[in-house]
Amino acid sequence: MTTPDLTPLFGHPVRHPGPDDHLPVLAVLDSWWGGLGGDEGSRQRALLLPKLMFQHFTGSSFLVTGDDRIVAFLIGFLSPSRPAESYIHFVGVDPAERGKGLGAELYERFFAYSRAHGRSTVRAITSPVNKASHAFHTRLGFVTEPGPKEVDGLPVQPDYDGPGLDRLSFRKDLGPAR
Repeated sequence: MTTPDLTPLFGHPVRHPGPDDHLPVLAVLDSWWGGLGGDEGSRQRALLLPKLMFQHFTGSSFLVTGDDRIVAFLIGFLSPSRPAESYIHFVGVDPAERGKGLGAELYERFFAYSRAHGRSTVRAITSPVNKASHAFHTRLGFVTEPGPKEVDGLPVQPDYDGPGLDRLSFRKDLGPAR
């Protein structure tokens, strides 16, 4: 099995997250998202990152640290049900570190890991109100998949994460699987 690239990023150590990282990651979400969505947004973010993500998907995920703090993380996995696909579940970068290419480099490492495991497609989602996430994914070459409804001119998958929890669905084709 090919392992992900864990070499330092911009001088920051990179490692796989583990169960002990769950609460520290949850602790940074609200400040990193600038309170997006208020209390309900906070609750949704926490529910999207249960401890199981830090127990069962560590080998394909990344945690970037520095000066005893979390700098960035990417939680992703190879789909066990769709052998040509992988999925980026949740990503965060400390606002003080944004704009330096750290998030894009984490995605590139995940793309390389996916290719090395025969995956040709990477999928991800975001909230329709998260304009920065939509712009970021578009810059990285993701396409927003068609949906049966629109929000602010963007195609949305209604109730994707439960009743009233619409999402934008992204796809990036990596090329033929090896």
